[in-house]
Amino acid sequence: MQIRRPVLDAIAAGTVTLAFRRWDRPRVRPGGTQRTPVGVLEFTAVDPVDEADLTAEDARAAGFADLAALRSAQRGSTQRGEGQLYRITVRPAGPDPRVALRAKRRLSQAERAELDVRLARMDRASAHGPWTAAVLGLIADNPGVRAPDLAARMGRETLPFKRDVRKLKELGLTESLEVGYRISPRGRAYRRG
Repeated sequence: MQIRRPVLDAIAAGTVTLAFRRWDRPRVRPGGTQRTPVGVLEFTAVDPVDEADLTAEDARAAGFADLAALRSAQRGSTQRGEGQLYRITVRPAGPDPRVALRAKRRLSQAERAELDVRLARMDRASAHGPWTAAVLGLIADNPGVRAPDLAARMGRETLPFKRDVRKLKELGLTESLEVGYRISPRGRAYRRG
């Protein structure tokens, strides 16, 4: 579920506890979590609601000035009022575990061996051949460079390239910047061998 940064900050601060979305079916489930730039969020309830049943309390809990603003936002969405409206209760559920992982500056032999196995598996599974070392090197040499520019340097399309970088991010080897990426301390430790 996409959530704008100001709303994420308000959820992290505890001032926003609800979100509203129109979907053909729920895209999140109670008990589900989502990693975000402000940490992990947990969805504690996902309930269908009629627009006529929205309250001023719903508006405040979702960060709107009043009920009229909440209703207007539902009608002004790109979905143009199509689909079921859902009330999603959300709360902070702790830090993103990848933050601590990528901050590690030293790797044990077991951690290094595990990364070797996982990266080799990614390389073997790739339709475009081995890529992990090349992408890590490219990011290390070009921190803060836009993904489309990095992808072009490798002769690749942007979206598949970004998917691959996310795989490295899951392992704590890279981190996203406002623009582009950089190698994390864990990624630098891995590359040092």
